Amino acid sequence: MAKTGVNGLGMMAMPLVAIAFGGKQSTGVLLIVIIFADLFAVWFYNRHANWQLLRKLLPLAFVGIFLGTYVGDRIDDHTFRLIMAATIFISLGIMVWRERGEQPIPTSPWFVILIGLAGGFTTMVGNLAGSIMALYLLAMRLPKNEFIGTAAWFFLVVNVVKVPFHVVVWETITINSTLLSALAFPAVAIGAFVGLKVVKKIPEQSYRYFVIVMTGLSALSMIIFA
Repeated sequence: MAKTGVNGLGMMAMPLVAIAFGGKQSTGVLLIVIIFADLFAVWFYNRHANWQLLRKLLPLAFVGIFLGTYVGDRIDDHTFRLIMAATIFISLGIMVWRERGEQPIPTSPWFVILIGLAGGFTTMVGNLAGSIMALYLLAMRLPKNEFIGTAAWFFLVVNVVKVPFHVVVWETITINSTLLSALAFPAVAIGAFVGLKVVKKIPEQSYRYFVIVMTGLSALSMIIFA
């Protein structure tokens, strides 16, 4: 549902899966599921992507992925989960800040560099770049479909790039973990189609506050059980 327009919903799943499988291991389990969901998003919105923006952002995101891989390989799982939780709370802060609408979002080159690096790092350490990418696309004032299409292509590309690092460096994607991830594919397909319908009908303001509260509780639980 998150990949086809119900923004923010996917972030609620991250801490719950981290509690079940461990911080680093959960990123590998979820990555295969997320890539499958990305394919649906690209299928539905591929013609709406803004490639001019993507060409600026993707190289920086790749650098962020390298940094995230390096850091994640040198910390224990307890620290990994705490970094995930901190990232979620920062993302929630961004979401709340956007809701207030009192501060203009910068569009200068330093902002693009920061977003690209942060997006790559956070997508590697927890698959948590959704809010950061949304902030960038919001700053670019993209129409709704272009917003979703650009995000869809960004995440499909970076998530595929992450796979070798998970397989070779972190060893969080194995044959067994991939088979486990595949169990979620039918639910992903259903969620993608439901998301297309829901995003047109759900009260936007109420939905965003619901996501903020539930995600915050999920992140807090991950800290408690870390």
